[in-house]
Amino acid sequence: MNELKKIKAESKTGNEFLTENGKKTDYNLLDFWRWSVSDILSNATRGRFAEFIIGTAVGFDPKNLRDEWGAFDLTANDGIKIEVKSAAYIQSWNQRQFSSISFSIKPARYWDAETNIQRGEPKRHADLYVFCHLKHKDQRTIDPLKMEQWDFYVLPTFRLDNYERSQSSITINSLKKLAEPKVYSELKHEIQKAYKEQKNYTQQKI
Repeated sequence: MNELKKIKAESKTGNEFLTENGKKTDYNLLDFWRWSVSDILSNATRGRFAEFIIGTAVGFDPKNLRDEWGAFDLTANDGIKIEVKSAAYIQSWNQRQFSSISFSIKPARYWDAETNIQRGEPKRHADLYVFCHLKHKDQRTIDPLKMEQWDFYVLPTFRLDNYERSQSSITINSLKKLAEPKVYSELKHEIQKAYKEQKNYTQQKI
């Protein structure tokens, strides 16, 4: 029996129709996207949307599709490996109060899609982390598409590796002690700056 290999996904336009025996139905892929991911405030979709935001900030090509099982979330055109985390005060469900803001920073083993096994010791595989905080607090006007409703915190990975309080999560208050909030237009510069810090630190450790 031949070994099954990972299927390489291809970029879609949204105009691809559901078919049956070669005959088109009334529904296409764009209908599915609208149905499944229009609620970008929901936890699961907001996380992916935050990755997209950071990708656009560094000028990525969206045709290079998201890797669901990658060791990190994004690779910039210049090779910078980026992990993206997101959190928000307001959720898509009914709330009695705003959500507390905390981000997962737990090290993880790398899952190899080619062999279907996890590899190595738990670690942080990205060069840097970008923490995306949807800070808006008005349910009537919240809109994740508006970049002014977000704050972004950029940290080289070694700063998290050396973080003493917890290796599993970090609160917004602790994060503010390590990095200043940045706006969308500053992200590309801050990411490049953090990458240089990470490289210098790594070289000094060798």
